[in-house]
Amino acid sequence: MASITIRNLDDDLKRRLRMRAAEHGRSMEEEAREILRRAIGGVIAPKNLGQAIHARFAAIGGVELELPARGPMREPPSFS
Repeated sequence: MASITIRNLDDDLKRRLRMRAAEHGRSMEEEAREILRRAIGGVIAPKNLGQAIHARFAAIGGVELELPARGPMREPPSFS
């Protein structure tokens, strides 16, 4: 794998990159790689189903589901 060093990066740009990385749950380095991939290589498909679902609902701010109340567990079957 190749490496790249970016010199003279504006402090505000670095701060915004750090914030964007935190929003996506990634390191700044991974966020920069993702930005470059999208800018140069087109849209990158999510790596797994969970990421795909998250991406679908993140644009609308997520979804709050009302969970039904849990009842007591039923007795396991007897095989005797």
